[in-house]
Amino acid sequence: MHALKIIWDPSKGLDLGFFTLHYYSLMWIVAFVFGFLIMKRIYKNEGQTNESLDSLFIYSVLGIMLGARLGHVIFYQPELFKEDFFSIFLPFSFKDGFQFTGFRGLASHGAAIGMIISMYLYNKKVLKKSVLWILDRVVLPVALGAVAVRIGNFINSEIIGKATESSFGVIFTQLGEDFARHPAQLYEAFCYVFVFLILFFIYWKTKKSEQEGFLFGLFLLLLWTVRFFVEFVKEPQGDEFINFAGLNTGQWLSIPFVIIGLYFMFVYKPKPMK
Repeated sequence: MHALKIIWDPSKGLDLGFFTLHYYSLMWIVAFVFGFLIMKRIYKNEGQTNESLDSLFIYSVLGIMLGARLGHVIFYQPELFKEDFFSIFLPFSFKDGFQFTGFRGLASHGAAIGMIISMYLYNKKVLKKSVLWILDRVVLPVALGAVAVRIGNFINSEIIGKATESSFGVIFTQLGEDFARHPAQLYEAFCYVFVFLILFFIYWKTKKSEQEGFLFGLFLLLLWTVRFFVEFVKEPQGDEFINFAGLNTGQWLSIPFVIIGLYFMFVYKPKPMK
C-alpha cells in the first residue's frame, strides 16, 4: 500500500551566489517565455506586427503579476496591508528585517482579473480591435502557463493537498511532516494540460475560433471548473475570506468565472462593426 508514496524534499532553488533563484519564480519565467512563443505564432498567423507582440508581453506580465499578487493579499493575506505593505509589490520582506523572498503568494483568480484588465488597456492603447479578439487568443498561453505555475507550487511544497490514506500520495518533508498528502498541485497541472490542448485544437482546427468570445468563455469554463473540484482536496490557503455551504474561498471565487464563461460561449452576441 505504500509503494506509490513519494517523499518530496527538493532544494529551494538554484544558488547563483548573490541570491537563490527559487524554482517557483523560475516556473513563472518558463510560463512567460513559452507564452511569448505561442503568441508569436498566433500573431504571425493573424498578420499582427512584432511591435504589437512586444507590447502584449509587457502588458501581460504587469497585469498578471500585479493581479495575482493583489488577489492573494486581498483574499488570503489582507494583514499585509498593515504589517508589511511594500512586500505586496516588491520581492522583499521588511517585517522582520530586510529579506529577499521573491514573489510568494500569487492568486490565480487575481491573475485572471489582472489579465482581463491589462488586455482591455492593451487593446485600447495598442491593438485597437475588439477586446475579446485578444482574449480569445491570449487564453492559449495562459492555460499552458497555469501548468508551469502549478508545477512550481509543487516544487515549492505550497498550495498543498489534504492528508490522504490512499495508496498514492506525497510526503512533503520540507513541511516537517511524515504523512502523505494529495499532490493537488499536480492534479491541477495535469488537468490544465488538457485545457490547453482543447483550446489549441479549437483555435487551429475548427471554425469555433471565429466565434468572438467562444475561446475566452471555454477557457473560463474549463479552467475554473478544474479549480473548483480540485479545491475539495486542498488545504485552506491562509485565512478563508469566504467559507460557507461547504465551499471555500477558491470555490466561491471560481463560480462567477464559470458563469461568465458559459455566457460568452452560448449567450453573447458580438455587436456588428460600424
